[in-house]
Amino acid sequence: MSQSFDELVAVMERLRAPGGCPWDREQTYASLSQYLLEEAYETFDAIQEAEGTGDIGHLREELGDLLLQVIFHSTIGKERGEFNIDEVCKGITQKLVLRHPHVFGDEKLDRADDVLRNWDKLKADERAASGKAEKVNDSILDDVPVHFPGLLEALKVTNKAAKVGFDWQRADQVFEKIEEEVGEVRQAIKANSKEDIEEEIGDLLFAVVNLARKLDVEPETALKRTNRKFRQRFGEIEKVLAANGESLSEQSLQRFDELWDDAKRLKYDRLSVSKR
Repeated sequence: MSQSFDELVAVMERLRAPGGCPWDREQTYASLSQYLLEEAYETFDAIQEAEGTGDIGHLREELGDLLLQVIFHSTIGKERGEFNIDEVCKGITQKLVLRHPHVFGDEKLDRADDVLRNWDKLKADERAASGKAEKVNDSILDDVPVHFPGLLEALKVTNKAAKVGFDWQRADQVFEKIEEEVGEVRQAIKANSKEDIEEEIGDLLFAVVNLARKLDVEPETALKRTNRKFRQRFGEIEKVLAANGESLSEQSLQRFDELWDDAKRLKYDRLSVSKR
């Protein structure tokens, strides 16, 4: 390993050792799980920021925080005699080599789709060769964790279904489903049924995820990007109002619309300046 990596491992082991940090010493796989998830999401956000601004400083920091979680779990595993960081690295290295025979072997796979199909086949072959008992599922969708975020779960389960042919042939066909779901949302609103409205909104979101999948768009990434865009534009509105001594709560919708359009134009003005 590199000197900086080894130093990180040593620091984590010192924190867990007698006389180290009381909080770090109390942690378990389970207690750290929420932090692992949080750091993954913060890294995701940093990626969007880096894509939008070109500044990778935040991404580098968040990747460090995410790596720390891997080191933390591996340190606990070493203490328990279950596994260590070297075994973690060795395992993923072997997996990458075995699942890329078109790079490290003689197999020819020229398209990304071919690589993904071969990846799934190799996973099945590895499980069979290892002697591990094949997991028995009642459904092919059981492989998708139910605790995934909603957009990701929808993407994964529909990908699974699509692999066995349960899918639209073309992306434009999904629009009909979206329009159908919009109509059902309207009906639920007219019926003033909160339960039905919630269900139909869910169906509408599910249909939109399918459209994203057919267009090869990762829906969580797309929504996160839109969230960031909204934050930026609304922030511009707040700045203008604050500079004018105006209150947010006292503005009319028309005024907000004008400020929103100004914020949109500001973005394009900045882009045009940056390209000069």
